[in-house]
Amino acid sequence: QVQLVESGGGLVQPGGSLRLSCTASGSIFSLNVMGWYRQAPGKERELVAARSTVGSLNYQDSVKGRFTISRDNAKNTVYLQMNSLKPEDTAVYYCNVRELAGRRMEYWGEGTLVTVSS
Repeated sequence: QVQLVESGGGLVQPGGSLRLSCTASGSIFSLNVMGWYRQAPGKERELVAARSTVGSLNYQDSVKGRFTISRDNAKNTVYLQMNSLKPEDTAVYYCNVRELAGRRMEYWGEGTLVTVSS
């Protein structure tokens, strides 16, 4: 049973920073993509950033230059450093793990709320 545990959300003022963490427990195929999605009220869930085991990166255009995704493969942990936060970054952020081989399973965390407001 794979579980994703997220942490690091909260309230921050515009221009501030937050760091999200997500650790996966259980057995995950070694070739995978770990990433972050977000869903704002009334909007669809969207990809924020993702990074594969072998280092390929993908960022949503609106966060390029402000957010950085990194991962520690030994700990099955992915991080999202968010700088220069804007009110439009307010959303529930979800951790996602997608296996690229093996059973090709996909897993989701329960989400952590990020609120950017003065």
